[in-house]
Amino acid sequence: MPVFSHSMSAKLKLSPRSAPATDWKRVAELVLTSRAMDAIEETTLVPGKKIFYQFSARGHDMAQVLLGLHLTHPKDAICGYYRSRPILLSLGVALEDALGSAMGRAGGYSDGRDIGVVFNYPNAHGASALPMCGGVGAQYTPTAGYAQAIEYHKSVLGDRSYDGAIGVVLGGDASVATNGFWAALTMATTLKLPMLFYVEDNGYGISTPSWLQTPGCNIAQNLASFNGLKIYDGDGTDPEEAAALIADAVGHVRGGAGPALLHLTVPRLQGHSFQDTQAYKSEDIVAAEWARDPLPKLKAHVVPSLVSEPDWLALEAQAQERVARAAQIADQRPVSEASQVTRFVFSEDGALQDEGGLWSSGYEAPRSSDTPKPEGARINMITAIRRTLDHELAVNPRVLVFGEDVGPKGGVHGVTLGLQDKYGVERVFDTSLSEEGIIGRAVGMAIAGLMPVPEIQFRKYADSACEQINDCGTMRWRTANRFAAPMVVRMPVGFFKCGDPWHSQTNEVQFVHSPGWRVACPSNAEDAVGLLRTALRGNDPVMFLEHRNMLDAASARRPYPGDDFALPFGVAKRVREGDAITLVAWGAMVERCEAAVDKAGISADILDLRTLTPWDSEAVLASVRRTHRCLIVHEDIGTAGFGAEIAAVVADQAFLDLDAPVARLTMPDIPSPHHPELMEWALPSVEKIAAKIKELVGF
Repeated sequence: MPVFSHSMSAKLKLSPRSAPATDWKRVAELVLTSRAMDAIEETTLVPGKKIFYQFSARGHDMAQVLLGLHLTHPKDAICGYYRSRPILLSLGVALEDALGSAMGRAGGYSDGRDIGVVFNYPNAHGASALPMCGGVGAQYTPTAGYAQAIEYHKSVLGDRSYDGAIGVVLGGDASVATNGFWAALTMATTLKLPMLFYVEDNGYGISTPSWLQTPGCNIAQNLASFNGLKIYDGDGTDPEEAAALIADAVGHVRGGAGPALLHLTVPRLQGHSFQDTQAYKSEDIVAAEWARDPLPKLKAHVVPSLVSEPDWLALEAQAQERVARAAQIADQRPVSEASQVTRFVFSEDGALQDEGGLWSSGYEAPRSSDTPKPEGARINMITAIRRTLDHELAVNPRVLVFGEDVGPKGGVHGVTLGLQDKYGVERVFDTSLSEEGIIGRAVGMAIAGLMPVPEIQFRKYADSACEQINDCGTMRWRTANRFAAPMVVRMPVGFFKCGDPWHSQTNEVQFVHSPGWRVACPSNAEDAVGLLRTALRGNDPVMFLEHRNMLDAASARRPYPGDDFALPFGVAKRVREGDAITLVAWGAMVERCEAAVDKAGISADILDLRTLTPWDSEAVLASVRRTHRCLIVHEDIGTAGFGAEIAAVVADQAFLDLDAPVARLTMPDIPSPHHPELMEWALPSVEKIAAKIKELVGF
């Protein structure tokens, strides 16, 4: 694996496939435009308080432009970070959109919902810019997922329009220390994905020098022996060297030879952001960085060999004029209507996203019914979920099931047993051990039009994926419905025989508190089928929580309700009908509430919410207004658990109907204890629920 050093620019010899002619005049136009945008922001728009966050791309600009001009395939995609505006310009983003987004005005990337440097660009005529995230390193795994989707479209779906397409991710040198970088690197190399890692190294992560981020300060040298990865390393300020390295790196990946990492050193000629004075840099360091400014080198490369000095000055003046005009247009744009800012948390009828998910590519779900048609004997939740996945895999070739141990092993709970044998390793497959990688991969796949069904083995293990989970959920909202990443995350939760802090957590409220996620918590096999089918055919990301204690519980068994059975979200099920008290529960607590009502011998309305986002507040309020009492039972801890939300709504909207205080029974504020006796002491038991029912009815 050759490693190109800074000193080799004059000696580079490229293979014919990777040496297309560079349009140096176009490069100059775009770099000068980027410089003019930085200048007008720093001298006018930021001081005028029209831009609140500004990140200069000076020093990074030339190499980015050179890279962007290679991304002409309509199925190419990039995912960048806050200093990636020059590559956006090379993809065709309108100047007024870029500046207007920085001003937070209507239109542009997000209609003012997100920071202007957190961009997205659905591009029907070339490479799209996937929705970037505000967190450093969060761009890597979605790009790997998109690259895997490219291969899936080609090899499984037979779509030749993806031939030669690549995924490109941009990151600074500090980002290579993140979990996302290493997770994506593992995916790209083990699966031989068409993915280019572009690392622009300016030596600093804000003020932290690179020697604290990467041993030896050069990730390319450290990865020189990494299997399955082609390494390119050089000077991003030298026009000839940068152009040659970029052409060869893109050619390598586009030619199907596997992933590559291109590491280019560049200077950061301004602070991390406008507010950063760079006081942590010595005068000598600042002077040395300006001595490496790629703009004078670019000018020396093209003047006078390709353009004359007057022509260069004309290009500079034209760029400044275009930017000034674009700034005026952007400044005339209004701020988006504030009343509309609550739209697009979830999908809306008649307003389809531009990219992402099944629906945006013309998918029409098969007909379904919320009336079950029972088939055969009662089956457990494991079998019901497996059968539903089996059917949806059969009728929709864009469904993929993956996670740790879901392949030959069939999942640690046996839910996916036999599916890989039936559908192959391309559609049901194991992943590397990285929850961030699992969810981030799913994000990229979903944007590419697939329906990913990632599994997180246990609820606690999702914590390391929370950044990707949150970014996925907010994608539709923060792009103002330009992008969405519908998926179904299957996740076992709760106790089973015993407890412990690592495998028995519920904490479903965290996902309820993540805008954009629908949350399902079925308590039985029939509801699991109906909710899962709706999720798999839907247009929003869904957190599908499978309670471990109910997977094989006798009380949760039901006949299979049919391949057409699908349940709407947000509709509670009345499990018992009574008039003395309303019990609200979900998951494993529904079974315990039924047993407690029998033990107490009191007529009770038991509502199984089935979904928490949305939750059926109307059904709860209607029941409480009839019974005049409300007890909420859940397994999660009490403080800020979802029961608190239900209690607040009941107290707010049905206070005058109550004959007793709204009450909750929950776990105490502790992790789940391991020994069964300790666990049962902590859980809301049948005895505790029955006692609380009697207390409230006798109030």
